[in-house]
Amino acid sequence: MRAKQRIQMTRRLTFYAGLSAAAMIGFMIGGNQPVAAADSDAKLFRAGAAKVEIKTPMGMPIVGNWDSPPATHIHDELHVRCLVLNDGQTSLAFAICDNVGIPREVFDAARKFIQAETNVAAENVLMSATHTHSGVSARETRVVDGQQVLSAYQQLLARRIADAVAKAEQRLQPAKIAWGGVDLPSEVHNRRWYVSDDKLLANPFGGVDKVRMNPPRGSDALMKPAGPIDPEVSFISVQSVDNKPLALLANYSLHYVGGVPKGDVSADYFAAFSEKIGGLLGASDSNSEFVGIMTNGTSGDINNIRFAEKNSSSSEPYQRIDEVSDLVAAKVAAACESLDYQDWVPLGAAHAELTLAMRKPDAQMQRYFASLLEPGRDPASIHRHAKTYSQRVKRLQEGPDETTILLQAFRIGDLSVMSIPFEVFAETGLDLKQRSPFADAFTIELANGSYGYLPTPAQHKLGGYETWMGTNRVQRDASDKISDVLLSLSQQINQQ
Repeated sequence: MRAKQRIQMTRRLTFYAGLSAAAMIGFMIGGNQPVAAADSDAKLFRAGAAKVEIKTPMGMPIVGNWDSPPATHIHDELHVRCLVLNDGQTSLAFAICDNVGIPREVFDAARKFIQAETNVAAENVLMSATHTHSGVSARETRVVDGQQVLSAYQQLLARRIADAVAKAEQRLQPAKIAWGGVDLPSEVHNRRWYVSDDKLLANPFGGVDKVRMNPPRGSDALMKPAGPIDPEVSFISVQSVDNKPLALLANYSLHYVGGVPKGDVSADYFAAFSEKIGGLLGASDSNSEFVGIMTNGTSGDINNIRFAEKNSSSSEPYQRIDEVSDLVAAKVAAACESLDYQDWVPLGAAHAELTLAMRKPDAQMQRYFASLLEPGRDPASIHRHAKTYSQRVKRLQEGPDETTILLQAFRIGDLSVMSIPFEVFAETGLDLKQRSPFADAFTIELANGSYGYLPTPAQHKLGGYETWMGTNRVQRDASDKISDVLLSLSQQINQQ
């Protein structure tokens, strides 16, 4: 047992009292009964997993970078991968979709299908995007007569997500479960750096930041990273009662890997890991029901670039994806050899709605962007992303004053899985692990929505791309409020 787990086991029943956000929301417990109420007939643990192909249309824009080239080639098809667990009373489902970020409206549409077509309570389904930067856009929701209208691709995604849950539920069978974690620090690097060159710190708002996102590799100006990493690969492993691998769901705080040619559609290392882990666990080719799944942890400020080292050689397309997925899969498979599987554990779920204020430009910022349009302005004096952020700030100014997000916490025995619909900084995930009332915990980001980046209040003071208005869209203390809610939800399901 890891040292963190030993510390947390001694305080599993400690009450977390710092809930400033609790007065703002209503908590809901979904589809659960007290564990003591379960009789011997109900204590049958079952699991099922499924993988459903999305069938990506060609010609749609690939999103994740500053430009959005059309999709011209499928390198590896995008999928929804799903794991359903059932303890005899409660079902939980994870539906993980290969996409950079999916609006809540799409997940809500999928939830309606799931509620109508399965026995899994819709509120007990955690849906998320992996954050591949080589998938086509699911962000084009339109407003018609004041109502959100989904595009054809968004409707397709909602349908595929529901299909994956239904298929996984159909495959439910008696099963055993275990979970654990292994540290792999070599593949995660904080991408926000203090630098000594002010030219690297200019922002699109006419100011100077204190840190730089993705500074030049090996630059003499590099001083130190502005935040931590989370090196842990957390995972849940499921077997049949006769010890055959059924599914493995992993979680790693790595933004994505990349190295994908322009125009290629790919699910990045998330899919590469998912396809490799089964063979390492002993799932035979004939065992078509095994499903590997990689979820994105709190990686809003983390990527796979070794900034302190000069880039001495270039990689071939997909080379780094293969290297990283090989290493992560090997580490997880080795860690699985020492797991103790349980034939029954209690499941639980809780969710809550939290309303957050949207950021708005002040008069000074509006005057600055207006000044960029004045005749005679030297183009060299204008930040290369100023036009983009002028448009983003305008949309925020004209948009709603607040937004309501969905937060979830799942219980799987002594493990807690939390979800956040943002690109979350690693330090938030580390803090949630440390303060969780459970022996083990991890967080899946970009779940149940996609609302931009979620820096901590301290990181907001440093500036940098992830904090810019338009990249971050909600109030600056949102990460604190979200953590308060998630810890309260975790406390509730821990006491069931």
